[in-house]
Amino acid sequence: MGKTIIISNRLPVQLQISNGTINAIPSVGGLATGMKSVHSGGESLWIGWSGLTNEETPEELELDIDKALAEHGCAKVKLTASEVDGFYFGFSNRTVWPLFHYFMEYTEFELDFWDTYKAVNQKFADAIIEKSNEDDTIWVHDYQLMLVPQMVREKRPDTSIGFFLHIPFPSYEIFRTMPWRVEVLEGLLGSDLIGFHTYDYERHFLSSVRRLLGLDVSFNEIYLDNRVIKVDSFPMGIDYKKFKDAAIAHDSKSIEERSDLQERLDSHKASAPDTKLILSIDRLDYSKGIAKRINAFEYFLNKYPEYKEKVRLIILAVPSRSNVPQYQLLKREIDELVGRINGELSTVNWTPIWYFYRSLPFNSLIDLYTSSDIAWLTPLRDGMNLVAKEYIATRTDKTGVLILSEMAGSAYEMNEALLINPNNFEEQADTLRQAIHMPKDEQIARNSFLQNRLERYNVEVWANEFMTALNEKRDVGKAYVSEKISTAILDSMENQYTKAKKRLLFLDYDGTLVGFHKDPQKASPDEELYALLDQLQQQENTTLFLISGRDKQTFGKWFLPKKYNMIVEHGVWISKNGEEFKMLEQVKSDWMGKIRPVLESFVDRTPGSFIEEKNYSLAWHYRNTDPDFGEKRATELNTVLRSLIGNDDISVLNGNKVMEVKSSNVNKGRAAVRMMADDDYDFVFAIGDDWTDEFMFQELPDSAVTVKVGLKKTHAKYHVESTKRVRELLNRFTQ
Repeated sequence: MGKTIIISNRLPVQLQISNGTINAIPSVGGLATGMKSVHSGGESLWIGWSGLTNEETPEELELDIDKALAEHGCAKVKLTASEVDGFYFGFSNRTVWPLFHYFMEYTEFELDFWDTYKAVNQKFADAIIEKSNEDDTIWVHDYQLMLVPQMVREKRPDTSIGFFLHIPFPSYEIFRTMPWRVEVLEGLLGSDLIGFHTYDYERHFLSSVRRLLGLDVSFNEIYLDNRVIKVDSFPMGIDYKKFKDAAIAHDSKSIEERSDLQERLDSHKASAPDTKLILSIDRLDYSKGIAKRINAFEYFLNKYPEYKEKVRLIILAVPSRSNVPQYQLLKREIDELVGRINGELSTVNWTPIWYFYRSLPFNSLIDLYTSSDIAWLTPLRDGMNLVAKEYIATRTDKTGVLILSEMAGSAYEMNEALLINPNNFEEQADTLRQAIHMPKDEQIARNSFLQNRLERYNVEVWANEFMTALNEKRDVGKAYVSEKISTAILDSMENQYTKAKKRLLFLDYDGTLVGFHKDPQKASPDEELYALLDQLQQQENTTLFLISGRDKQTFGKWFLPKKYNMIVEHGVWISKNGEEFKMLEQVKSDWMGKIRPVLESFVDRTPGSFIEEKNYSLAWHYRNTDPDFGEKRATELNTVLRSLIGNDDISVLNGNKVMEVKSSNVNKGRAAVRMMADDDYDFVFAIGDDWTDEFMFQELPDSAVTVKVGLKKTHAKYHVESTKRVRELLNRFTQ
């Protein structure tokens, strides 16, 4: 059993250099706490940046730093000051962060940032590759390292890799504006499991994968070459016991043991027992909606002036990225807002807003959580928001009211809170009034549900659930009928081929010998393919058939001069040794006049789709449509066609982004079996990529070698990953 390797931008320890000595102090952040159950014992390693740039690290202390980190199961990635500037402060926080939080006006698309981001991601990937083995499990965290999974996959193709995004994933319309959108998606798809906090973020990601990469997505699985990538939501919890125990300990303190902050809070409550304390805690970030919250508070006091001197808003804004221009402007805006409102509304005995711009120690947070009657958290967009969960965990008597933005990821789990739209001041004012007057029994009822849920699904459960799902992905092959063609299987197959006295090969074309093209008429064979088919065709005792749904005119133009054997239109026409096509099956075409207008109406209503008319079938292609819209229209068309067809002798085939209507008595399996009957073949081989090829796999005898292109459920015995692998396999037959 391999070890677990955790990768994040920052290590879960802080390094301190003092008088030539190194101290490594464990961090107390959410991720560091959550990963305790995963990062324990000697079977795990955490890789990340130490927080010190190369310029800040004396060369003579390098070994001491490595030793200090190793004691905590950590290893560092070395970064220069310019790399930190371009990678972290640049691309991560001036491109990804604002874009993913829907602040396009703050988003900067700088090529230098992107180049540095790629280079630093490669540094992290190199560190993983250096310190990992094939049987290790790798878990990459967050938006700073979105390219790492694919970079590692290239060197460790069989390693189990997970990725978790701790911020929102934006809708397709927002994400598509990023110039490097494809590279980011491809980087993430190096993972076996991709996790998000909510189903909405998961849905946005899958939508972007479909639209930008054109990959097949089934429910929450993405099909890519020989892999199935699972995408799922895992809402992150908190260390519930830590906060609950801290609150219990806080309540049991004597008056003499209480902190200065708690004494001030107690004094205020004693002097004004009917006053409600409203708590607001956030990092100073434009995504948190702090300025809007302050304006909403002013609106509340003006709409309901009877609450002046009856409420006080405590704002704790934790400094963050203070060297980024937008954050400096935000700090100034908040300072001015608080100053103006306090100046206009304060009385001799009352200041409406207590404002703190600082980080507070854990015990001071507990003071605020336990003393505040209402927690008011209104982010404009937030991946999760753990403060909401921390507040509820500290309410030992189950009182207190949580007002939470519906834009926070945690809102999906906390329906018992008062959920609001942070842009609606009217709603916020009315909700504050509701919170102030909420009866205690209602508070207790709401918080009982919340506490039970948060205690059950704590941060340790979150981490373990993700790791369990990632480990289950190792067995993904068991869910599929076919077996991946390994080197040993390929050697055995080649040996059978060589020894066979008479061979019969059925080769599908689109998606098998060549990749798909937006315009089917442009997916013509290349010189490499012609050379490969020539070699197979010229071998003694070998009969080769190209078997396709293509029309005879196109295949005739491409292959008739080569004198390849061809079966086209799913088995309607056949050509042998360069002869003109003859009908292999007697089929009707009188139904086409009834079906064509239906397909034409769907073309009119589905931009990007078109009809391919063959001699005895009609195909509606929707590869060039919006993926979601195309699938919706395909489902609708399928229903319409089947109701029209009834018991007629025609059927509907659902292929790869194409729906084809044809006679029921025609399919590739029927045609292949007829060709088998022409001679006594001792090696039969069939390969194809979509549902039309399943007829071959089903109809051919068990002794036949059947191969599916792509990892999907199939009746074929084996599968290969791509058209490139198909050609490599067929080249083995020519040696």
